[in-house]
Amino acid sequence: MGYFWESENESGLESKRVYLDSAATTQVRDEVILEMQKALADCYGNPSSSHSFGRAAKTAVETARKTIAKYLNAQPSEIIFTSGGTEADNMILRCAVRDLGVKTIITSKIEHHAVLHTAEDLVREYGISLEFVDLDASGNPNLDHLEALLQKDDSKKLVSLMHVNNEIGNLIDMGKVSEICTSNAALLHSDTVQSIGHYTWDLKQLPIDFLTAAAHKFHGPKGIGFAFIRKNSGLKPFISGGSQERGFRGGTESYHNIVGLEKAFIAAYENLEAERTYVKGLKRYFIEKIQEEIPGIKFNGLSGDLERSTFTLVNVCLPVDAHKALMLLFHLDIKGIACSKGSACQSGSDLGSHVLTEILSEEDLKKPSIRFSFSKYNTKDELDYVIGVLKEFIEV
Repeated sequence: MGYFWESENESGLESKRVYLDSAATTQVRDEVILEMQKALADCYGNPSSSHSFGRAAKTAVETARKTIAKYLNAQPSEIIFTSGGTEADNMILRCAVRDLGVKTIITSKIEHHAVLHTAEDLVREYGISLEFVDLDASGNPNLDHLEALLQKDDSKKLVSLMHVNNEIGNLIDMGKVSEICTSNAALLHSDTVQSIGHYTWDLKQLPIDFLTAAAHKFHGPKGIGFAFIRKNSGLKPFISGGSQERGFRGGTESYHNIVGLEKAFIAAYENLEAERTYVKGLKRYFIEKIQEEIPGIKFNGLSGDLERSTFTLVNVCLPVDAHKALMLLFHLDIKGIACSKGSACQSGSDLGSHVLTEILSEEDLKKPSIRFSFSKYNTKDELDYVIGVLKEFIEV
């Protein structure tokens, strides 16, 4: 069962509902919900307690840790559960500056705000330097410039570049980035929130120091994620108060969320090839169909490139004037279509997308840009409906 259904509105007329905002959050798998219900009902001991109820919960938490480590080819001790990607990003950047003597953070201007705002805070709080790698017209980082920034001075440096951009879907070559960082003795962090569960990782082969993930991006629950922190990194506790998470993050573990994350993680990787093929087919169909039906449409960043962007999303700039654009999202919502003007983390803000501001022309910034993101629960019928609604709106 997906998100495409018909319901009656207040006037008694049937309306369709289509969810194309999986880059913001995904539908939770049925088997994940069942696993979490079981955990809440049957295994409610505190994982830190020594009695049988606590031991059962602790065993499940550690089993989940081992599962994640196995799929990523990491060590269980390198997986730290967090409340999600934002906390994990904050944890890594802050602790790297506090504990490892990082004096310079190098990132890009189109990173998630969990990285950008944290880096800006660290400039104010610790007086570190913040450098931005140049981007090309599509939003990809210039790796020659990255190397130049790394060789600018002798300060301890941390590079933070996301593997998959959450708004335009660009994929960067983490292998090349890691080689550059290693050859220049720099630490490397990647926000992989849009990547974990959709791409495979071998963390014994890839020389990356830190990465982050959130379960709700791969059909798991909200409020749970993890950080990969390479063994012997030197980072010290981020949240004090208890010995949980190897002493790194105090606080009672969210056991039901952790087992939900594990279930979603296993399902994501056991079904990876089949689901990736299916979702990539949806994206291909959407790209072809929308170009046929709406002349003048543009794809932002590399989102229209099936090989150089993630298979899960497209970001389109529509041929609509600024005045009419004001009504577009409202119109789509009335038609039961869920999508994003920019990142969902910016919803409620009057500010435009910081990502699109960096890569679009002044003319295109005046037009509406919409991110449509897909999942295994979507269908071609849904995409036909959405494109039809867009076409009708533009032509009226």
